[in-house]
Order: sequence, then structure tokens, then C-alpha cells
Amino acid sequence: MSRTAPHRADAVLLLGSAGCALTVLDTNVVGVVLPTIARDLSASFADIEWVVSAYVLCFAALLLPAGTLADRIGRRRLFLIGLSLFALTSVACGIAGTAMALYLSRAGQGAAAAFMLAPALSLIGHAHQTAPSRARAWAIWGAIMGLTMVLAPLIGGAIATWFGWRWAFHINLPLCLLLAGLAWIFVPESRDPVSRRIDVPGVLLFAGSMLSWTWALIRGPVEGWGSAAVLPWLLAGTVLGAGFIVVEQRRAQPMLDLRLFRAPALVGAVLAMFAYAACVQVMASLLPLLLQNARGDSVLQAGVHMLPFALAMLLLPFLGRRLGTRWASGRILALGLGVAVIGNLGIAVALWQHSSAGLLLAMAVLGSGGGLLNGETQKAIMSVIPPDRAGMASGISTTARFSGILIGFATLGAVLSSHVRDAARGALTEAGQVWTPALIERVVVGELSVQGAASDGLTRLARHAYAEGAAYAFVTAAVIALVAMLLTNTLMARRCSQG
Repeated sequence: MSRTAPHRADAVLLLGSAGCALTVLDTNVVGVVLPTIARDLSASFADIEWVVSAYVLCFAALLLPAGTLADRIGRRRLFLIGLSLFALTSVACGIAGTAMALYLSRAGQGAAAAFMLAPALSLIGHAHQTAPSRARAWAIWGAIMGLTMVLAPLIGGAIATWFGWRWAFHINLPLCLLLAGLAWIFVPESRDPVSRRIDVPGVLLFAGSMLSWTWALIRGPVEGWGSAAVLPWLLAGTVLGAGFIVVEQRRAQPMLDLRLFRAPALVGAVLAMFAYAACVQVMASLLPLLLQNARGDSVLQAGVHMLPFALAMLLLPFLGRRLGTRWASGRILALGLGVAVIGNLGIAVALWQHSSAGLLLAMAVLGSGGGLLNGETQKAIMSVIPPDRAGMASGISTTARFSGILIGFATLGAVLSSHVRDAARGALTEAGQVWTPALIERVVVGELSVQGAASDGLTRLARHAYAEGAAYAFVTAAVIALVAMLLTNTLMARRCSQG
């Protein structure tokens, strides 16, 4: 290796990490500004859910094929394409005049993010091939991702307060141009000489199934779960999911090798990853909604109050790594999920008791559970699958993570909106207030400023109703985490007893 090679490898590490951080930053910044977007665009709660879900859906569906495509056409080339598309779709998001235009642009942004993240991870792995170099690289990458998660709510709050929510998207344009210019200069091209074909049927069936389930979960609270507008989507999601399993079992080079799931330990590790994403990671979008709509925080205040959650997510992985020297992965995963159960239940209790201190404390507990799970879930999956299938292991891990975020956000959003509607109708009726479906929808999206003499009292009622209804979403998250904890502990324990 030449003298300059280590410097070039570090440049690849920093630029690849910056590209990954940009996707994390965008996701978390948007979570903070969602209530502002809802008010400015007169969006329904379903529209707001699609702003998050459209992005995550395309991200999750294209992440695996993006890795294959990067190996075929060149990792640097696809990284540059992803940066260009991310810049263009970010501008489209920033100029969107309607909720539909915004979430369609967000779908394109999610696809672009997949084309950035997959080659970025491959570039880092290719540039750091020795064990010590790779360990150092992924440690730095993880620190950058953690720091980004901590800073994102603050950055989002500052941008929305001083420049407006549209700049949460516009800021991506100069950042992408800068990264693209540096990548063109410092990142060498690389590709896999023996690359696999893209599994087009697998991609379409997986994306179709996720889209159908997400559509049903978002429309269910509005249309009714047994309505003709929802039942066909539930059926389609089930049929397409079954079709995906059948197709993947028959393909010589599947997008997802289902034979690997014959190992109970892998099933337990993937289940833990899915539950972590669905019950903890998804809170990067749900908690800012809660802080602004139930507590009345400004966008900047919500960003500051996210710090207990974000800092715990950043710091607890260090404890997880120390525990990993003494405990088996299954035990650490069960502990992390158990802490997530306590954190979610603590948030629900704090909401019912209207305790601000209790809410922030419970958020820190929830973030602690997430911090324990964050690194350990990835490690557990990678350790179960043979080293020669490392690419497939990484794909399974990332797909489980983003599928968990997608389904978790849609499920918890459905529970939240249903119970907030019930709580708002009950509170307004008990207070002798005349309500309409349009007024109830304003409560659900957090549009709490009401003109007239009774506005202050109505605002307090709406905030209490939001807190009352939102608590059930966190109870649901706690139940999901509890079931996952029990199953993960059982499935991962089998490996220990056999090994």
C-alpha cells in the first residue's frame, strides 16, 4: 500500500459517512418540522404519515437492489447519482405547494437516499479491508451517525424557527453539491467483478406488499378497517407478501435468501432489529409530534426536549459493547427490548398524568433501550450468518430496520390517530363544545390555534385529548417490544444451548 493510500481511505470513510449522515439528518429533521408542515399545507394526519412513509418505503424497497447495482455499475458512480437525485428531490420537497406534491417528492428522495447509502457503505468496506482498519472505520462511522442523530432535532428546530420548514429540504442542495465535488476528487471507483443480477420480481413484490400494508394502516382509522377502501389493500399486502416468499425460494440468486432463516438465532436477531426500529427508532418522528401537539412546544423547544432521547441513543451503545464481552447477544437484545418496554410505558403514564418531568425521564429510558439495541442488533445478525454471506447479512439487517420503521410508524400512527379522535370527541362533548369532523382533524394534526374567545380553552382541551390518545400508541409500542423480547430471548437462547 502506498504512503498516500491510508489518507485516501480516510477520505472515503469521511465522505461515505457524510453521505449516510445526510440521510439520517434529513429523516430526523423532517420529524421535527412535521407539525409546521401540516399547518402550512393544511394537511391531514394521513398526509403527514405519507411524508414519512413514502420516504421510508422507497428507501427500504430499493436498498438491497441499490447494493447490487453499485457492484455492477460502480460504487462511486452510483453514489454520485444518488447525491444528484437527492439534491433534486430535496429542492422538489422544498417548493411543494401541496401535501401530495410533498410526499411524492419524498418518495423520490427515499429512492435517492438508497442510492447514496448502499454504495457509501460498500465504498467504506472496500477502502478498509484489514480487520483493524475496518473496526476503526465502522467505529468512526457509528460515532458520526450517533452525533448526527443528537444534532438533527436541534438543527431542524433552528432551521424551522429562523428560516422556515422549506429550508429543511433546501439545505440539502449545497451539501450534496459539496459532497459530490469532493467524492469526484478523492473517492476512487470500485466495483465487484462477479456481481449478481438485480432481483426485479423480488423488488416489485416486496415494495408492493409494503405499500399495500402501509396504505391500509394509514387509511384504516379514517375509512374504517372493514371498509371497501381498506380491506382490498390488506388482502393485496398479504398476497404480495406470500408471492415474495414463493419467488425468493425459487430464484437462484434471490434478493433475500430465505434459507438462512432456518436458524432460530437469526430469526430472533432479525425480530429484535424489527422491534427496535418499530418501537424506538420510529420515535424520531413521533416524539416531536407529541412534544408540539400535546405539550405546546415550539419547533425549537421540541428539538431541545428531544435531547434526553437522542443523547441516551448516542451513549448507551458504549455500555452495550462492554456488556458484549460478558453476555451473549440474545441476553443483551432482551435487556434492550425490556428497557424499551419500560420507556414506552413510562411515556404513556406521563401523558396520562400530564407530567412533563416524567415524560422527559421516560424518553431518556426509551433512548437507553434503543442505544443498547442499536449496535447489538447489527452485530447479532452479522454473527449468525457465515462471513462469506456478509453482503446478504447487511441487506437483511438494513431491510429489517427500515421495514420496522415503515410498519411501526404506520401502525403506531393508526393507533394514535384513532384514539386522539375518540379522546377529542369525548373531551369536546363533555365541555359542551360543538365539534365537527373538520375540527377533530385539526386536533389530530396538531392545528390547535383556534380563533375566537374560547380559543385558549379549546386549545387546552385539544392538547389534553392529543396526550390522552397518543398514550395508547406508546402502550402499543410497549406490547410489541415485550412480545419481541420474549421471542428473541427464546430463539437466541437456543443458539447458546446448542453452541
